[in-house]
Amino acid sequence: MNPKRSVYLEDLPMDEALARLNAALIDAGLADPFPGEDVPLSDALGRVTAAPVWAAISAPHYHASAMDGYAVRSRDTQGASETSPITLTQIDDHADIERTERPAQAVNTGHAMPPWADSVIMIENVQNGDLPGALVIRSSVAPWQHVRPMGEDMVATELVLPANHVLRPVDLGAVAGSGHAVISVRRKPRVAVIPTGSELVSVDDVVGAKGPSPSELHDPQPGRIIEFNSLVIAAQIESWGGQATRWPIVRDDYDSIRVAVIEAAHTHDLVLVNAGSSAGSEDYTAHVIADLGELLVHGVAVRPGHPVIFGMLEESPTPVIGVPGYPVSAALTGEIFIEPLIRHWLGLPPAEPPTLDAIISRKVMSPTGDDEYMRVTVGQVGERVIATPLSRGAGVISSLVRADGIVRIPRFSEGLDAGGAVTVHLYRQPAEIARTIVAIGSHDMTLDLLAQFLAERTPARRLSSANVGSLGGLVALKRGEAHLAGAHLLDPDTGDYNWRYIDQYLPDCDVVLITLVNREQGLIVMPGNPKGVTGFESLVGEGLRFVNRQRGAGTRILLDYELSQRGIDPAAVQGYDREEYTHLAVAAAVASGTADCGLGVRAAARALKLDFVPVGWERYDLVIPREHYQSDVLAPLLDLLHDGAFRAAVAALPGYDVEKMGEVVERKTLS
Repeated sequence: MNPKRSVYLEDLPMDEALARLNAALIDAGLADPFPGEDVPLSDALGRVTAAPVWAAISAPHYHASAMDGYAVRSRDTQGASETSPITLTQIDDHADIERTERPAQAVNTGHAMPPWADSVIMIENVQNGDLPGALVIRSSVAPWQHVRPMGEDMVATELVLPANHVLRPVDLGAVAGSGHAVISVRRKPRVAVIPTGSELVSVDDVVGAKGPSPSELHDPQPGRIIEFNSLVIAAQIESWGGQATRWPIVRDDYDSIRVAVIEAAHTHDLVLVNAGSSAGSEDYTAHVIADLGELLVHGVAVRPGHPVIFGMLEESPTPVIGVPGYPVSAALTGEIFIEPLIRHWLGLPPAEPPTLDAIISRKVMSPTGDDEYMRVTVGQVGERVIATPLSRGAGVISSLVRADGIVRIPRFSEGLDAGGAVTVHLYRQPAEIARTIVAIGSHDMTLDLLAQFLAERTPARRLSSANVGSLGGLVALKRGEAHLAGAHLLDPDTGDYNWRYIDQYLPDCDVVLITLVNREQGLIVMPGNPKGVTGFESLVGEGLRFVNRQRGAGTRILLDYELSQRGIDPAAVQGYDREEYTHLAVAAAVASGTADCGLGVRAAARALKLDFVPVGWERYDLVIPREHYQSDVLAPLLDLLHDGAFRAAVAALPGYDVEKMGEVVERKTLS
């Protein structure tokens, strides 16, 4: 059965969409926190208490010695001093207390106090007297000194923990100490995660469960996509306190999806159907839900995640959420809609991640009708906290990996102005942000190695880089938005790099220019160079599709210089206006077959097994304002430039020369 697909997508405000789901949960009797189940304390870490815990016994449940020493009556020690010591009489359990003058009984830490004693003298403050059993003291003790009275920690019937409390390691000790071996905790919400899509393949089917050797690794066939959304969503569920079950991949078939949803609903509290939530020819989720129950919402005014679906199945009422297929949309749908529901079932309030006030580094346009959740990197430069937008593509999961937090842009806002104040909802702790080195500028593969070595050698520091091109990096330094910028801007008049542009863009900034690497630039082409590319003259060849770097990138400035030297009009280069932001993105365009050629570094070509037509070497520098160069923030990073292991790792990259790495570059003077 393949009913006619639904093409109807709503654009409901988020509050209204959630209100519909909550109303349906109330009608189905699913709006209350889940009941409790008893678990042993050894299995209770991280669980949520379903009921208050009251002390069954006092802790301690007797008067206990807090020190190794001698139990005494405090009144017997009064008046003891260095000049007037007092002698006590050591006794055992069978002594006649009434007939013993100033009795003292040996006790160890934790021992029950003799019923006649009210204090303990530490053993180091007692000396043996001249007679057997005589103990000499030279200072007095107060009543109940060095004694843990019964109930000092907890008294029987006292509240130990409230309901709806996430159990920590110390809580388990307190519960055990109060006389409980098991504890009632909220039952974990059971969540089924069903990935759908005929184009999907398991990563195990592609590379094997243990992974291939590098020589065996190969890409899936075109049109086949490694399925990982269910892995991400299931991990989210587990981290939020739920219990996730990942279904095998279900092909895009109405009946198959319907069977999977029915089966999952019988044993789970929530069913998530990943992909098939939009309005394509193979998007069946909305139809399946409508057939099995009520379709509550199809489309919410939120980006990413617009085509999300809410529904309620009739038989054994079970909520169903259709999760969009793009990875970022799927992950953020989890954070926005699924996490609050799980926390509610666990009796917990909505999560409140730490926030930080920042300024946005560049102008951002936003869809006026949607709430947007924009990924950003965050770093503190001087006294200011800077938030830099990451790729906003819904399919770019690496943007979530790199993200330090989310900036929420409310609907009916046209976006954000550069330098405007924003609130960042952090994925990291604020202290990490304060220790972050911010690099904005030209892309280079060495920066990834630099970040890796920095994390290994100096865990207290972190490198966050944004690829905006060499000129963009200088502009970021001018606005005080970065600690350093990577640049490789050729001065056609002198053949030197960067100083001319530094003087133009940073005329009032005292900077230090340090060489990172010399690297080989060239034309990246398909294996075997089927188009016969030999140099820049080949770019105007018939049918050759070029892929360029973005405006302001040093590689693009190099291209423009080389074209002008040869009298080539950029308009004659097919694809000159197609822009990518990194060398690897250029190589990926060639590898995918959407371009025949692009200008980039040799290492990017080698990474994707492409051929390379060299055109020359260039110097790639780090531009650092002197105030940052002299600060402790950058010291660990600058030290790495002289680290043998780091230099060897960079030198191993194809087309990289580290001979000048770490050297300060002085200005050239024209003779």
